Amino acid sequence: MPKINGNEIRPGNVLEHNGGLWVAVKVDHVKPGKGGAFAQVEMKNLRNGSKLNERFRSADKVERVRLEQKDMQFLYETDGMLVFMDTETFDQVELAADILGERRPFLQDGMTIQVEFHEAEALSAALPQKVTCTIVETEPVVKGQTAANSFKPALLDNGVRVTVPPFVGPGEAIVVNTETMEYSERA
Repeated sequence: MPKINGNEIRPGNVLEHNGGLWVAVKVDHVKPGKGGAFAQVEMKNLRNGSKLNERFRSADKVERVRLEQKDMQFLYETDGMLVFMDTETFDQVELAADILGERRPFLQDGMTIQVEFHEAEALSAALPQKVTCTIVETEPVVKGQTAANSFKPALLDNGVRVTVPPFVGPGEAIVVNTETMEYSERA
């Protein structure tokens, strides 16, 4: 693993620090009038999600970790575990259902997601940015309710509630942004 100087840390870098794997969320480079420059780094632990603020001087050396990204196809769920197939080697891998967090309901059969590994340990998973869902029910819109564009709540086929424009109704397919969990467009 390559070592980098403290002033070379950038947001998104994965670092090995204090025996754990941390991703740099926010980095502020500070050059005080007196003393040496340093980087104030807000980090998030990839294994347990805890946060840490750390100060690295320019001369400090830090291990930068490269994560291996693999495309995995979702097969099925069993006993709180999600079973995926590596699209290159066709090996089956079981991952904890909570690896997707609140975006878990958007996972569909046969969907390909990207999983980040470090030494054969799955650390994080990312769904495609946009997923197509069907609206199950919406509330009716009262005409003349407002002059500005208004949105109404809608229940999707996966049980997630989103707000949609008044012109879409039950039974219609819409595209939902999985990062913001918001309506994007009609499918």
